[in-house]
Amino acid sequence: MCADKKKKKNCVEWQPYLRLSCDWPSPMRHHLLPLPPASLSSSHSTQQHLKNVYSSLSMCMFVAAAGAYVHVVTRLLQGGFLSLLGSLGMMACLALTPHSPESEKKRLAMLAGFAFFTGVGLGPLIDFAIVVNPSIIVTAFLGTSVIFLCFTLSALYAKRRSYLFLGGILTSALSVLLLVSVFNLFFGSLVLFKAHVYLGLAVMCGFVLFDTQLIIEKAENNDKDYIWHCVELFLDFVTIFKKLMIILSMNEKDKKKEKK
Repeated sequence: MCADKKKKKNCVEWQPYLRLSCDWPSPMRHHLLPLPPASLSSSHSTQQHLKNVYSSLSMCMFVAAAGAYVHVVTRLLQGGFLSLLGSLGMMACLALTPHSPESEKKRLAMLAGFAFFTGVGLGPLIDFAIVVNPSIIVTAFLGTSVIFLCFTLSALYAKRRSYLFLGGILTSALSVLLLVSVFNLFFGSLVLFKAHVYLGLAVMCGFVLFDTQLIIEKAENNDKDYIWHCVELFLDFVTIFKKLMIILSMNEKDKKKEKK
């Protein structure tokens, strides 16, 4: 009996605090709840925007593959300085042409041209991978697809704006990697080169998280330039692909040396 009375007394003492928590204004109550995932909290127009971005990205993959085929098989166009100029020129045209319904088809053609020249530019690295081991290309592409998909889903299902703090860190890391690559031009250290490649891969994985959530926030603020947003993700994918091909090629050459 005494225990029941004590429990009842405790419940009565806590009731004012319980009522107070229920009477909080709705914004305060909402603040206490966890933020919904970015993909679920975004508006319908943003979700449609993401569909356009990833549809354009798929198109870029096919066009880039055609560009790489032109270099590796047909040899009609060789990857090098000219392909680099072509891709930079197309990117500059995309950046300078404002997004509008009237310019959409024109900018899509520029996007296809940018992807094509980027694919041609991958040709010399693909040639090197074929000499080492042709299976490296398939392995690198599958690995890139898995990495890109995993980090994209992480960004989409994480809390909104939770990865935007990475922007400054990743930009600083890119600056350091650029200085390291310039420094290594004079010293030619293999250890430094390997460290640069592995750290570069980690940085680009971070950029997939950052760019995906940044695109969502831009779309929520009425920036619906899905073509330029596609360029950002395409560059992330291509850079990860290149890093993986270099890593796999180096590992395969080391294995061959050990066998000898």
